Amino acid sequence: MERFSARQGYRQPPADITVREDAPDKLRGAILMLADQLGMQPSVIRQVICQILLVPADSNNWTERPNIWNEVCDLMDNAPWYRVYDIAEAIYAKLARTTPLVQSPASHEFSQRLNDFFVENGIGWELRDGQITHRGSEAYAKATQETPRILDEAGFLRAATEMREAFGDISRRPRADITGAVQHAMAALEATAREVADDPRPTLGKLVSNLDLPAPLDQAVHKLWGYASDRGRHIREHQSIALKEAELIVGIAGLLCAFLTHRHS
Repeated sequence: MERFSARQGYRQPPADITVREDAPDKLRGAILMLADQLGMQPSVIRQVICQILLVPADSNNWTERPNIWNEVCDLMDNAPWYRVYDIAEAIYAKLARTTPLVQSPASHEFSQRLNDFFVENGIGWELRDGQITHRGSEAYAKATQETPRILDEAGFLRAATEMREAFGDISRRPRADITGAVQHAMAALEATAREVADDPRPTLGKLVSNLDLPAPLDQAVHKLWGYASDRGRHIREHQSIALKEAELIVGIAGLLCAFLTHRHS
């Protein structure tokens, strides 16, 4: 049954993202509570967690509650932070009872409510298609969700592949591949520009003048390419890119790809 808040469209405003490489106690508890509410027995949850952590279940615990449930809580409490997200993915898959791309009602609710928890508690991850991925700003979220599909539909397959690689790199755990994300994002933008300009050879820097972008947007794209080339491709000492900067570059590149593709088609 749909909850009151969902029916009426009430939700807590998104909290600033403060959690990346961590799994707070309240998140660990929320994952277990969701699995429990959606019908998973403690013994099934234990099996999932033990498989992720590669630890044997306590053979002395037979009763579902309180023994096995207490064991489940202890395992979750002591799991390394990144394994907590592995456990969330595994619980989703168990609830789906099929490939992660085919949702059951239980797995859909697990994903939806866990993502709401992430947003309301400032956790910079989301569960999408059965996988925990990087979550950023609203514009970044739109780029990650829509841009690859738009590029695919336009037949810009190289650009779509590069964009997915960028999102994959920035979502990598336990540490994002920031350099890879920037390189793939700019490669996606360059591939899109080549398709739009119908010229397969030039670099993005040389293609900007052929994209018919209004000023000063054309200069902004040129400077974005220069910045990403300097920081992402030719890294110098003390010039590493912060995660938020990489997220900005990937998000802008994704939105520009979508814009150029829509206008071209």
